[in-house]
Amino acid sequence: MKNLANYQTNTEIDMSVNLFLKTKNTLIIPMLILGVLYFVIGFAVGISGFLTPFLKDALHLTVTQSYLIPVAIFSAFVIFGAPAGWVVRKTGYKRSMVFSLFIMGLGMVLFVPSADRVSLSTFLMALFVVGIGKTLLQASVNPYVTIAGSMESAASRMCLMGIMNKLAWWIGPVFLGLFLNLNNVKLSQVAVPFYIVSAILVALGVFMNFAPLPEVKAPGESRGDQIDEIPDQVSKSSIFQYPHLFLGVLALFFYIGVEVLPMVSIIGFAKTIYGQSATNLEGYAKYVPIGMFVGYIFGVLMIPKIISQTNALNLFAIIGIIASGGIIFLTGRIGIYLLVAIGFANSIMWGAIWPLAIADLGKFTKTGASYMVMSLVGAAIIPLIFGYIIDIFKKDEIATVNDYQNGYWIFIPAYLFIFYFGKIGYKIRTKTI
Repeated sequence: MKNLANYQTNTEIDMSVNLFLKTKNTLIIPMLILGVLYFVIGFAVGISGFLTPFLKDALHLTVTQSYLIPVAIFSAFVIFGAPAGWVVRKTGYKRSMVFSLFIMGLGMVLFVPSADRVSLSTFLMALFVVGIGKTLLQASVNPYVTIAGSMESAASRMCLMGIMNKLAWWIGPVFLGLFLNLNNVKLSQVAVPFYIVSAILVALGVFMNFAPLPEVKAPGESRGDQIDEIPDQVSKSSIFQYPHLFLGVLALFFYIGVEVLPMVSIIGFAKTIYGQSATNLEGYAKYVPIGMFVGYIFGVLMIPKIISQTNALNLFAIIGIIASGGIIFLTGRIGIYLLVAIGFANSIMWGAIWPLAIADLGKFTKTGASYMVMSLVGAAIIPLIFGYIIDIFKKDEIATVNDYQNGYWIFIPAYLFIFYFGKIGYKIRTKTI
């Protein structure tokens, strides 16, 4: 009997190990494919980050007007967030990713007539179309990565995706540098690189259509005509009965704002420190991604083996608060390097907020994901407020280091709320909003 018991125990262990290995191996190909998609997202944002200071000079814009560029992209998340959720529910994650790439390709093509007309409004329209594609892509790819494996290790998977994403942030301006003189860009020169980017997006969309990417379901989502109920879901009939989701939406709003802000402002900040005539300023575009890259490696190695994704979120929010204080109160030459620490602080937040916010949504998971995507408008609003603060406080036509430091005060309340969500907010699941 003892031998039989040992045999049964060993058999159960072997089955558990085999199931783990099977699940892990099953995830490899989908994660590789999705890593490419995250690279595309980062590449597109990297290009838009370069366009912000470039269009400011080319079209003689104020600081506030220049930040209409991220507004054009990320306002699409609010307008098309709910429709994107509907598309994902009707067509599935994979098809939604395919459609999103085609839409982004169309937006990139529209850059060419925008440059020919030398018009800010047409540039903003092209960026808005890119934003529509990104809305659909974010609404499909992020929940897919989150629920494809264990929720406890979701942040680790997101960190892997983040490595691919942030590698592309600085490659965007480098790619443009192959075709353009970045110190003296002419609008007439933008046609070739944007045609190439558009072709890449369309080709990737065709590849995705045939890629081996299985559909995934969150616990409690419908499977055919059957709905698998999860605890506490039976009595709930509306997405608005999940307050932790909407606190997560607000946390993601602040997070995406403080993630994009250093990217789109660091070149302008460098100009105030080293002078308008300084060369090779595009090199500063890689500073923040380097910090994030290091943080992603931390997340892959440490979460959840050494530290839970919740505790990591709280720790990195504190790092963000401390680094923000240094940027505000220390010299600009020190502050610009502290933006690397800001990048490090931001690295695991995306992956940690998502699973906490959509936990236990069950059949409302896709709808909840669409609300999460709508929060990405923070990437438009936070930089716009930053630019507005600079324009209010600056005394001369050209902004100074102190003006940028005044704008960077916006970091503080953002990180404080993220810390609140990671400490208390995600636990509030019993009240009705």
